[in-house]
Amino acid sequence: MLRANKPLGIREVQRALELSSPSVAQYHLSKLENLGLVKKERGDYVVNKVVLESCVKISRFIIPRYLFYSILALVVLLIQVTFLKPDFLYSEYYFSILASILFLLVFCYETVKVWIKGTL
Repeated sequence: MLRANKPLGIREVQRALELSSPSVAQYHLSKLENLGLVKKERGDYVVNKVVLESCVKISRFIIPRYLFYSILALVVLLIQVTFLKPDFLYSEYYFSILASILFLLVFCYETVKVWIKGTL
């Protein structure tokens, strides 16, 4: 609703969110202002900090982007181990397997870090 480049007044927020009164919108906006997520400029509110930078919202769920990278790295690793297994084991094969495992571990670590940190 609030965008980083468009200031909105209390009544606009109230109408957009279908709140019962402007005082309810004011209450919630002041809470967001205390958290440093929005700031007041010339009587209107503007987004001060984007919290969902590294997340994707699907329906009601907020999912870290790194989860998709982790899944991709896992699929690549599984393809390498099952379908691309050569008759003779070459050093390049070991390198590609180790690189895939490293990418998978890094992306899983980043996913867990974002989930533990929380979003809002």
